[in-house]
Amino acid sequence: MAGVELLPKEYGYVVLTLVLYCFLNFWMAFQVGKARKKYKVFYPTLYALESENKDAKLFNCVQRGHQNSLEMMPIFFMLMIVGGLKHPLICASLGLFHVVGRFFYFKGYASGDPQNRLGLGKFAFLSVMGLMLCTISCGISFLRA
Repeated sequence: MAGVELLPKEYGYVVLTLVLYCFLNFWMAFQVGKARKKYKVFYPTLYALESENKDAKLFNCVQRGHQNSLEMMPIFFMLMIVGGLKHPLICASLGLFHVVGRFFYFKGYASGDPQNRLGLGKFAFLSVMGLMLCTISCGISFLRA
């Protein structure tokens, strides 16, 4: 493939980590679908209203856990793709750390108590900081080249 030979061989780990996050996202979407059935929150309703559904908070916690992951996904992907050009192994490692952290963030949020997302899930945000440093380093390298 044209251009692939310009990428570091280890960039494949970055790609595989991004695919792993996609699988996590599919799993979270499936969990929201199950919660929709369980708590009787039908499409196109994004969030349940407590005045209309006694289980609104429980459903909304599942939905919010997935929604937050969707909000963070473009940032995570951009930082992985760009930072991984210069630091593929570091970014892949941080990315794996992020995927695991997002899993625990979602599980904690989906428990029905939003504070539970901050247990092991808070470490996903640390990985974003590391990815930002890798991406800054990549940008500086481009400017110096």
